[in-house]
Amino acid sequence: MHLADTLIVAAYLATLVGIGIYVSGRQKTTDSYFVAGRTVPGWAAGLSLLATIVTSITFIAFPGAAYSGNWSLLVPNLLFVAVILALGSIIVPFFRHAVSMSVYEYFGNRFGTAVRMYSSFAFAAGHFAKMGFVFYLLALAVSGFTGWPVAMLIVGLGVTTVFYTFIGGLRAVIWTDVVQGFLIWTGIVVTLVLLLLPAHSRPGAMFHLIAANHKTSLGSFRIDLAQPTFWTLALYGLFYYLQKYTADQTVVQRYLAARSDDSALHGIQLGAVLCLPVWAAFMLIGSLLWAFYHLSGQGLPPLVTRPDQVFPYYMVTQMPAGVAGLFLAGLFGAAMSMLASDLNCLGLILVEDFYSHFFPRHTDAQRLRFGKLAVVVCGGLAISVALRLVSTRGSALALYYAAAAIVAGGLAGLFLLAFLSPRAGRTAALAGIAVNLVFTAYATLTLDGGKILNLHNYNYPWNEYTIGAIGNLLLLAAGLLYAALFPVPSSLASTGTLWGWLAKRKRPSLRAVQLGDIL
Repeated sequence: MHLADTLIVAAYLATLVGIGIYVSGRQKTTDSYFVAGRTVPGWAAGLSLLATIVTSITFIAFPGAAYSGNWSLLVPNLLFVAVILALGSIIVPFFRHAVSMSVYEYFGNRFGTAVRMYSSFAFAAGHFAKMGFVFYLLALAVSGFTGWPVAMLIVGLGVTTVFYTFIGGLRAVIWTDVVQGFLIWTGIVVTLVLLLLPAHSRPGAMFHLIAANHKTSLGSFRIDLAQPTFWTLALYGLFYYLQKYTADQTVVQRYLAARSDDSALHGIQLGAVLCLPVWAAFMLIGSLLWAFYHLSGQGLPPLVTRPDQVFPYYMVTQMPAGVAGLFLAGLFGAAMSMLASDLNCLGLILVEDFYSHFFPRHTDAQRLRFGKLAVVVCGGLAISVALRLVSTRGSALALYYAAAAIVAGGLAGLFLLAFLSPRAGRTAALAGIAVNLVFTAYATLTLDGGKILNLHNYNYPWNEYTIGAIGNLLLLAAGLLYAALFPVPSSLASTGTLWGWLAKRKRPSLRAVQLGDIL
């Protein structure tokens, strides 16, 4: 790494800290700390969504996948845009009126405290596992092409992220995300220019070679759930992003932070639309790198043994001084945006879903202090997990990550049950959760020929991408079946359902009401 690259990274990290310090004086209440006082412009909420969804793994994994194969990894992300364009006009304003700060408040209103705490815990377990893993993978990747110590990178990035999140709250998270969004686009444009415009490049030959070898293919269109075909990945993407938009605090928090319903909807749609070209651009970079190294005669050295190492190697060997630093800053920022968002969300749900329940007699100042403490503690634990992964290379925590994957699933199915069925109550939801947990545990533990638990002929037969989709469908089916077979609880109201929401918005239809009665 050149000195100019290091200085750019340092300046970027200083900018993030500066933003946190600048907005820290406004964090006087839990509302300002966790939902930015509900004053964020829609476009800023959209750019924040972009920076939260496009993680540091995207920077490495997408070019690596396109380099070694095709663009099939892009398929799930096509559903990201499709889901919000199809459901956004209902989902976004619904949540802005149904909950105060925590999306899991909605599950509590529909199904009771136990379901609320389960859904909140499921989100926390999945995202906490992801935080430590992202810290570890990012530090490992950066260390590989800079020579900087892995532990130093984990601690440095972790402390910086925790600091500006702690002092600045969601307002700092969103405005640092805005900076990150512009940095991502700058890095992508500069990289594509460097790949295509130098005198020694042959863009026509590169694109011809890419097309001839089907490097932009979206995969096989065979219906085979045992393989990562187009339909398998599309099914995964549908339920993954349905869960993102309806049961993921990091996304719903952007709805709540916007100034108005229209501002929130337009901002979230903007963020979703911007994500797709970013993902496609990283895929294009991977394909162009494959063509570049095939046509230029420049071989890769023996130390580059994996496809996800090619783009970092290109950055440090082909990019001018300063440009690699720009992209490295973007790589750091992508990880830190996601981690800062997760930290703020974990602080919020610990306050809203647990602290407020167990300590009902509290002041807002006490809630704010507890929330800030939760941010620091969760950040410290995530750093510790990442450092543990360095010493064990992941083996010591493999079972924990499997357990986190089991409990973190099913929230999209739970939302569909709550939103679509006025007949479903607490027991129906608990029955669906139980069925989902049993299935997901079986599938996760017996996957890939039984790596964790080998049941031989009874191992899960399909691709891992199908587990979440089937788990959500089973939860929904079990809940609907229970609701159909047993009497409707007298305490249930339809106000928390789609049908109640349509009636409230004074846009009911006979067809909608009849379907709601059936469900």
